[in-house]
Amino acid sequence: MRTVYREDHEQFRTQVRRFVEREIMPFYAEWEEQGIVPKSVWLKAGAEGLLNPLLPEPYGGGGDFGHSAVLLEEFGRVNCAGVAFPLHSDIVAPYIYTYGSQAQRDRWLPNMASGETIGAIAMTEPGTGSDLKAIRTTAQREGDHYIINGSKTFISNGQNAGIVIVIAKTDPSAGAKGISLICVEEGTPGFSKGRKLKKIGLHAQDTSELFFDNVRVPVGNRLGEENNGFKYLMQELAQERLVIAVRAAASIEAFLKRTIVYTRDRKIFGNSLLTYQNTRFKLAEAKAQCVMLRTFVDDCLALHLKRELTPERAAMAKLNASEMQCRLLDEFLQLHGGYGYMSEYMVGSAWVDARVGRIYGGSSEVMKEIIARNLEADLDD
Repeated sequence: MRTVYREDHEQFRTQVRRFVEREIMPFYAEWEEQGIVPKSVWLKAGAEGLLNPLLPEPYGGGGDFGHSAVLLEEFGRVNCAGVAFPLHSDIVAPYIYTYGSQAQRDRWLPNMASGETIGAIAMTEPGTGSDLKAIRTTAQREGDHYIINGSKTFISNGQNAGIVIVIAKTDPSAGAKGISLICVEEGTPGFSKGRKLKKIGLHAQDTSELFFDNVRVPVGNRLGEENNGFKYLMQELAQERLVIAVRAAASIEAFLKRTIVYTRDRKIFGNSLLTYQNTRFKLAEAKAQCVMLRTFVDDCLALHLKRELTPERAAMAKLNASEMQCRLLDEFLQLHGGYGYMSEYMVGSAWVDARVGRIYGGSSEVMKEIIARNLEADLDD
């Protein structure tokens, strides 16, 4: 029995599951082909309180991260990860709520909670990858405004976004100590959205290039203090990595169950595929790893609900979950045989979608570096 969730979390799960079954799954294949989720779906989600669930009213649903985790699990269960509500709700909105002024909260968050405004965060640039210190986008102060110049790539929600948190250098000579977070609204002169990028997975999630050509925004659009952006990013990345781990753990569980059912019903050489030792042993090993991961991720979730999750522990969760998801989904696909390669069985698309988990939110190599920094300190325990 899982103890991390309360009764109100499970009630929310019922609501999310009904929404997914009614408003997402009948149309998801079409959105995958179109490469974008219609804004009308965001409005429906907002009307049902599924956006910004962890923020207080009127900025969200008045819950906590447990409600966000429930939504992540329900999305992972049916592999509709291309619907990027969690990015909007659990990553973008919390930056505005945590570091924004009261005026900024009142200006942007109610519309984000309703789905009228979709959020994105613009970190990655061509050539920088996970190295945020190397970004080249600049925001030069001119009186009461910043002039932003630069470009971003791989920006999820990029086409749909009505507001983008831009990571920019406000003091290029200061390295990581010269980064600020500045909100840019859709329609601001000089801000343009490039092509919708074609990806090998997560096809329904619109991912774009963004361009900033002398974009003039008020200083009042900056979140928090000038040049403190890198510190803010480091403080919030633990939650972003937990988001990835929670979704990965739920995905593994769901597709383990699907694979057990498939191998039980599939006949080969006159026998159920599940009767063969190779199949049973592979699924037994997968179950053991799945339960171990679930126990650890739930522990991380419980810590985060108390605001006690450390960056190192979040990195461990993200590393283990994303690596395990890719490996086990590949095993599940193999057990499906040729049918695993067909989109109607979902395991193939889940396998492809999972691959980015080892890259975004900080690559697996970056997670290992974070964990490695404390190796010698562990000797003193």
